[in-house]
Amino acid sequence: MAGFALVPSLLPRLTQQWSLSATQGGWLSGIFFLGYIVAVPVLVSLTDHLDARRVYLACAALSGLAMAGFASFADSFAAALCWWWLAGLALAGTYMPGLKALTDRLPVAAQSRSTAFYTATFGVGAGLSYLWIECVKDLVQWPLLFAIAAACAALAVLLVWCAVPPGKAPEPASARVGDWRSDWQSVLRDRRILAFCGGYFGHNWELFGFRAWLVAYLTWTQTTAPDLWTTMPGLIAALATFLAVPASILGNEGAHRWGRSRWLQGVMPFSCLLGLAVALSGGQSSRLLVPLLLVYAASMNLDSAALTAGLLIGTSTGMRGTALALYSSIGFAGAFVGPVAFGMALDAFGRGSHAGWAAGFVTLACGVAFGRWAIGRIGTLPSESSSP
Repeated sequence: MAGFALVPSLLPRLTQQWSLSATQGGWLSGIFFLGYIVAVPVLVSLTDHLDARRVYLACAALSGLAMAGFASFADSFAAALCWWWLAGLALAGTYMPGLKALTDRLPVAAQSRSTAFYTATFGVGAGLSYLWIECVKDLVQWPLLFAIAAACAALAVLLVWCAVPPGKAPEPASARVGDWRSDWQSVLRDRRILAFCGGYFGHNWELFGFRAWLVAYLTWTQTTAPDLWTTMPGLIAALATFLAVPASILGNEGAHRWGRSRWLQGVMPFSCLLGLAVALSGGQSSRLLVPLLLVYAASMNLDSAALTAGLLIGTSTGMRGTALALYSSIGFAGAFVGPVAFGMALDAFGRGSHAGWAAGFVTLACGVAFGRWAIGRIGTLPSESSSP
């Protein structure tokens, strides 16, 4: 995850260097998740048929190759799109397959909370990515940052290779649920799975649209109204991302305590309202704006682990890989749409005006509002009283 925030953190520099519009900047951020979408149906469903650890190792190595390629060959917008797309494709083989490798090695009673902790570490990795880039980006040329991220990916391969023992190969598909085609047919007919996928689409639209443009927004704020609070936008972005960790874990605990459906249908509108509040706060003092952004960043993660754990605990073991593949594909389609929609709104209303940035944040609120609508189609979820 060391390279996760490279493009969002460097977006102001890259858009200036390559004379990009806000829409092109949105594409550069969003193409990462388009690569994810292309690969995830194959790579994650593959974990129903072979050890997920093998998929993880191969794609962690591919991530290092993509970062090294960006460092060496990304000298234009088109080249950067290709290499950042490949990096997103590699994430498809590490994030959800990593979760599958974890849950395959744990007893059922531990899977819900372990899922919450695992998904929270996504926020840890993303936050550390923003943090180290903020500390180093003014000291070295940006290609070296990508080279460092490539080395970190190689270390991840070594860590998992040495520390995670190989697991037993899954039973042949015919012994469990039939071939891949029947797996997908079963998942696509499941209304509960589709509702969670829609909720995850809206969640990722909001979350990754926010993360893609936060550094650029704080940089613009510092330019128009200089303030001590926004002198290090990467530090604020890192803190906002770190807040995802406790928020995600507490969100899953809240779902256990008050019921998953009730919890999700409450916290998603709350996040939507905070997004609108940020949109309306343009021109306010940074001492008010930054805390509001941090509260908003936390709120948009209260549904994350609750969504993923809800999908997993209600899906049979033999179908989880395929269900996660669909969930990731639809969810990260939202991660692609979010940055692009934000950039289009920014271009439409003026990237140098409060109105443009306000319009961008309204698109984030629209994303989570859609997620809330999708979760509302599911009705009351089964009781989880048997879970820890």
